[in-house]
Amino acid sequence: MNFAEPETWVAVAFVMFVALLIYLKVPAKLAVMLDERSAKIAKELDEARKLRREAQDLLADYQKKRMEAEKTAADIIEQAKREAEAYVNESRAKLSETLERRTRQAEQKIAQAETAAIKEVRATATDVAIAAATQLVGEAMKGAKGSGLIDESITAVKNQLN
Repeated sequence: MNFAEPETWVAVAFVMFVALLIYLKVPAKLAVMLDERSAKIAKELDEARKLRREAQDLLADYQKKRMEAEKTAADIIEQAKREAEAYVNESRAKLSETLERRTRQAEQKIAQAETAAIKEVRATATDVAIAAATQLVGEAMKGAKGSGLIDESITAVKNQLN
């Protein structure tokens, strides 16, 4: 070992530096510091895993809620279709009833018109028959006796026809 050479002094300085580091317990402190850093990283990883799990749970929950909302919407649409169909059927039934009622009313009016026409024809026929009978009887029975008989016959015929 030659003290004149710089390599010797570098070696001595290096040994003294390492000894100083060991004396000051730098390797132990480095180990503690690395352990703390490792624990911190492990804690952050656990936190990240926990957050990932929570995010997956939230995603699953939202997907479940979305499916429920879609099912509810489908149910609402289905119910609306059923209600619309029921409304259409009800409207058709009401329209059918209205048409039947109006048909019956029209038939009643026609029947009433027929009855009125028949009465009018009978009345006209009666008037014509009375006029013809009056003329025939008047020609057949001239005089005072014939006039009384004619008046009686006219009254009798009117009473029987009405």
